[in-house]
Amino acid sequence: MTYKQEFIRFLAECGVLKFGTFTLKSGRVAPYFLNAGEYKTGAQIKRLGEFYAACIHENQIPVQTLFGPAYKGVPLALSAAVALYEQYGQDVNFCFDRKEVKDHGEGGMFVGKQPQDGEKVVIVEDVMTSGKALQEVLPKLHGAAKVEITGMVITVDRMEKALGSERSAVQQAYEQEGVRVYSIVTIADIVEALEQGIIAGKEHIPSIQDYLQKYGARCGG
Repeated sequence: MTYKQEFIRFLAECGVLKFGTFTLKSGRVAPYFLNAGEYKTGAQIKRLGEFYAACIHENQIPVQTLFGPAYKGVPLALSAAVALYEQYGQDVNFCFDRKEVKDHGEGGMFVGKQPQDGEKVVIVEDVMTSGKALQEVLPKLHGAAKVEITGMVITVDRMEKALGSERSAVQQAYEQEGVRVYSIVTIADIVEALEQGIIAGKEHIPSIQDYLQKYGARCGG
């Protein structure tokens, strides 16, 4: 199997990828759901970091520091940094932000590598729904130094319209913020894995296709 196929099986085995009927925060009723809260063990977070590292390596994303937005991004940045070193011999920094600026001790907004001018930073997140998280962290990073955001890596691109738009949050991130978003897999990859029997649930393919027909993002110019 490819690492993408392995990742989809990993999502299913961890209980992160579920099929059924789910009302999303957006109000849409979706035939599948991704719950990153199902990651619970050291083995799972180690494996997850390896998939992030594989995506960064495959896409040859220039990176000196991995940044994980608090709170969900913190273990992702740590595990991906370890995996890049163990799997590819690439030793990178890691960094994450605090929700509130610390006014005692070493102080500051960031833990780990402090941002510096010209530094190539890759943001790691679990999913991107509205792009709000990116909009919140960019001012923090750019306010600290003139860093270069070379990409953002997420687990799954749902490939569906953001609210009030014909484009997805992934497309909007590049068009509005200039940040290219890379996903380990897309919902199209998941449908293909269902078709090929990589994971169980082939009966859910028609409802996923109907959902994407209704909410799928417009591609191209």
